[in-house]
Amino acid sequence: MIAESQDRFIDLHHEPDDPRGQSDRTLRLRRLGKLEDMGLATEHAPGVWELSERLEPTLREMGERGDIIRTMQKALRADGLERDPMSFQIHDAAPPTPIVGHVIDKHLSDELGENLTLVVDGIDGRTHHVAGIDPTRVEDARIGSIIEIGPPDSAGRPSDRAIVGMADDGIYRPSRHLEQARFDGRVPGGDYEGFVQAHVRRLEALRRAGIAERIDVDQWRIPDDFEARAAAHDAGRGVRANIRVLSTFDLERQIGSEGATWLDRRLVSAGTADLSAAGFGNDVREAMERRRETLIDRGDAIRHEDGGVRYRRNLIATLQEREVAHAGEDLAVKKALPFRAAVDGETISGKFTGTVQLSSGKFAIVEKSQEFTLVPWRPTIDRQLGREVSGIVQGGSVSWQLGRQRGVGL
Repeated sequence: MIAESQDRFIDLHHEPDDPRGQSDRTLRLRRLGKLEDMGLATEHAPGVWELSERLEPTLREMGERGDIIRTMQKALRADGLERDPMSFQIHDAAPPTPIVGHVIDKHLSDELGENLTLVVDGIDGRTHHVAGIDPTRVEDARIGSIIEIGPPDSAGRPSDRAIVGMADDGIYRPSRHLEQARFDGRVPGGDYEGFVQAHVRRLEALRRAGIAERIDVDQWRIPDDFEARAAAHDAGRGVRANIRVLSTFDLERQIGSEGATWLDRRLVSAGTADLSAAGFGNDVREAMERRRETLIDRGDAIRHEDGGVRYRRNLIATLQEREVAHAGEDLAVKKALPFRAAVDGETISGKFTGTVQLSSGKFAIVEKSQEFTLVPWRPTIDRQLGREVSGIVQGGSVSWQLGRQRGVGL
């Protein structure tokens, strides 16, 4: 009908003589009636209809939404779950408010592998479909992992702030940035050229968006509102969603874990006010109660006569130390190398040889010739795999001192 319409009008007032034409006209009229109910067609005279200019995009969007809903239902069934489709929420970009829940589906949404789609069963009682996720942000997340997806970082990217800081009278020069980077000596691994080229690649992307202008190979024009426009560009594309993997372990594994879990952190601080009485929110309520009983049975918590529960002092740190010690002992057998636990305030050094994922979090393996230790992992150390590293253990984290920047914590 769209192809045969003239200026979006189609005339069906004449009834064909042949049975096939009559049948086709009847089907079209019935379809037009349905489109009229949807606000996408209008009958101006008997048999004379006007098709809405929104007809094609609206139906295409509805078809895509239908495909998404079927994908979400399939993922739920694969996980043995049932959710009301009315609770489905489809996000084309980063959600305006944080979503917390467990991953029930994770798949690439384009052929280039640059964008990921997640289906998250939320503690708010809704099932969320979030597209446009950077795959590198959720490499550790598996089906069942607990994650948080939040709105874009309004502060913008550090690279954008660096570009503005290096711009002189609105002109950014990569050569000047390279000189400054070498003078400061704070680039991980000493790859100064690669560091500056990363900023140039960012400018190339923003040039295509009309935000920056390339004058020549060593000059870029940076507008006064560069940071704000760059942040708005990222937010519009949905690629700057803030994502945290809260636990790679599903609820069942957390309940019996010997380490510090996401459930433990909720038990000692967050409570249940944000948990829906339905769906995954209710699952978390039940899991928290089972985890509480596990802690009581192990002597890490005490239930009072009034029903209240008091947890061991420094519960999270105690559980983490216990799990790390056991994981270290197991690794020591495989490595044929003694394990030594790091203590707060200690400077640790050695070769970064890999990572281990525990319920307490992700830990880096740092080896010396005679022993190895496990310390909390941070993304900044990934590029140092197989290299010598050094850092200070402080309050359950590590201030890493990498490459030529000895003495400068990252």
